[in-house]
Amino acid sequence: MNLLKQILKRTVTLLAIGILCVSCSHIQPLATSPWRSIQLPTESNIQDLTFTGNPQHGWVVGSDAAILETNDGGKTWENRKLELDSDKYRFTSISFAGDEGWIVGEPAILLHTKDTGKSWERIALSSKLPGIPATIKALGDKSAEMTTDIGAIYATQDAGRNWKSLVSGAVGVFRTISRSPEGKYIAVSAKGNFYSIWSPGQENWEPHNRNSSRRVSNMGFTNDGRLWMLARGGQLQFSNPATPDAWENEVFPGQKTNTGLLDLAYRTPGEVWVSGGSGDLLVSNDSGKTWLKDEAVEEVPSNLYKILFFSPERGFIIGQRGIILEYKGTPNVASM
Repeated sequence: MNLLKQILKRTVTLLAIGILCVSCSHIQPLATSPWRSIQLPTESNIQDLTFTGNPQHGWVVGSDAAILETNDGGKTWENRKLELDSDKYRFTSISFAGDEGWIVGEPAILLHTKDTGKSWERIALSSKLPGIPATIKALGDKSAEMTTDIGAIYATQDAGRNWKSLVSGAVGVFRTISRSPEGKYIAVSAKGNFYSIWSPGQENWEPHNRNSSRRVSNMGFTNDGRLWMLARGGQLQFSNPATPDAWENEVFPGQKTNTGLLDLAYRTPGEVWVSGGSGDLLVSNDSGKTWLKDEAVEEVPSNLYKILFFSPERGFIIGQRGIILEYKGTPNVASM
């Protein structure tokens, strides 16, 4: 009888410990989601999204030469057709400065508009261009900055007729590349085992080894000029503000998981969002110290690849097969 009591007591203790561990590891959810899922009238994989000088007028681009336009701030979108020699182009980047816009993609293609996209002109690219155009950034009247998929950086000031190389050597095939508002770039190598930084005026990229055994998935710049790093297993790190080459302790916003984190973006100086595979979406209201999970978005059948905020009130997340999320309000605090 005593043996039975001991077994029952031990079982209850183990169950209590198990319940406690589960409750401790469970991240708190948002009470309501501030995101609305939109299925665009296409199943192409969207690569980029932007707006013209008019905040109601925007564009998305993607695979299969997909290009869609909105005139109501992103609530609804319509397909547009460009007169091209093929519909197999994969548009990877689009950018506007006022009425002037640019599109790049693969196979190598560069498009330019001066009238908010009413008409697009194809600009010939040199056969000696190292790599394929990967990103484009509109910088003002006839000016833009373009990168290729091996890290070459070029600038034009005459609407793409001539391009000046800004870096002597390419960085090599990269997984992701990000640009800061000041014109710095950070690129993660294709295998995620190192990253490179380039600042305006430098002749070459500066390579850096990753700081752990985890392969790097994506990197970018914080609002205060530091770096953020997403690595395998759901790991997030920020660079140390006092020592730029050092990193703060790693955190796992959604607990340690095999589901990878894919992108990070700030809505406000203190509110940061992180997205990942299988509808993973998390938010921190204290610059990354604590995290809440948007469980409603888990129902969206898509990986969430790219987060874009154009203002604190206007943001979008790019998913798969024509799925995007639109930001529609300030998130509530966690529900208990």
